[in-house]
Amino acid sequence: MVARIFKILGGTVLWLVVAFLLSFILVPPFLDRIYYEGEASANFDGERFFNPDEGEGEWEGDPTGRGDGRRNRSSFLVRLILGDDRPEWPEAVAIERAVPERRVMGDRLVVTWVGHSTVLIQTANLNILTDPIWSDHATPFPPLGPRRVSPPGVAFGDLPPIDLVLVSHNHYDHMDLPTLRRLWERDRPLIVTSLGNDSVITQSGAEAVARDWGQRVAVNDNVSVIVTRNHHWGSRWFVDRNRALWSSFVIETPGGNIFFAGDTGPGDMRWPGEAAAYGPVRLALIPIGAFRFEAGQNWSGSHIGPDHAVRVFEALGAAYALGIHWRTFRLSWEAIETPRELLHEHLAEAGIGAGRFRAVPVATVWDVPELSER
Repeated sequence: MVARIFKILGGTVLWLVVAFLLSFILVPPFLDRIYYEGEASANFDGERFFNPDEGEGEWEGDPTGRGDGRRNRSSFLVRLILGDDRPEWPEAVAIERAVPERRVMGDRLVVTWVGHSTVLIQTANLNILTDPIWSDHATPFPPLGPRRVSPPGVAFGDLPPIDLVLVSHNHYDHMDLPTLRRLWERDRPLIVTSLGNDSVITQSGAEAVARDWGQRVAVNDNVSVIVTRNHHWGSRWFVDRNRALWSSFVIETPGGNIFFAGDTGPGDMRWPGEAAAYGPVRLALIPIGAFRFEAGQNWSGSHIGPDHAVRVFEALGAAYALGIHWRTFRLSWEAIETPRELLHEHLAEAGIGAGRFRAVPVATVWDVPELSER
């Protein structure tokens, strides 16, 4: 009982400290940031971006999964302060780090899951990183906030020269400015993101190319990146909510397209079909974790779980998929292995072999078969 009281008091003090620190940047409206200025469009009202499909889709399908998840997150934080009743996670996950090849040529496709939404993609003589984060904490105030449980699957010094970086949005677990600074200073990669995020990335000293949904960036004569729609939101300081856009990406390569979903809720579930319209998807990187903010919840407005991940995979018509956004940072309610366990259940229900949609340990290297081998 005494230990429980000290745990509650310790949690309360921690969150009071966090609230005190955040109050300097969250409360005053004059600290709002303007990341993008442009004419109103289908996803921008002239001041802030929005999901055009808000209110569509399966909002009534899960009583704890409606809207953008703010209500669930609020009650989730209250429970953390009063007592952390989440399933236990290990303090650390031991891994054997991978040492990638320097280059992968032709249509061969090799992917290494570094952790969370960070994947090293190697194909067509290009080395590509998605949402790279090598920091130990995903927060503006280290060491507070989500702490890394699994170390990066590739040591930063073992990374081959990086040619292309995709940044899906500006949340701290996806846009890690210290990592972007290191990559820029070392390799000067082409950084592609969605509107407004380029102005945040410049704070790291790096440069980025920003595009709206449906717009394309040529990487070379054979490879292009298309910024595509998903369903999420963005913020670095809360008062700057949705000042920058969120996105998924299609990488067009001679060996087949690669789809990176970024961070997304289900929305209207038409966005995977929009990405598939650009051509056959050889590999899809699809989030499967951080979906549970109340007991039994299987998705939120901002995050899909394994059920929707399988449906995204089917809607893409993808040959293969890798589950991401799990087992690295403890962001929600589910146990560390729940995403993989539920994914296998939903794959079996859909009659899809687990070898086509993999949920693997951090640092796993996968030589993805060609489209013709499916």
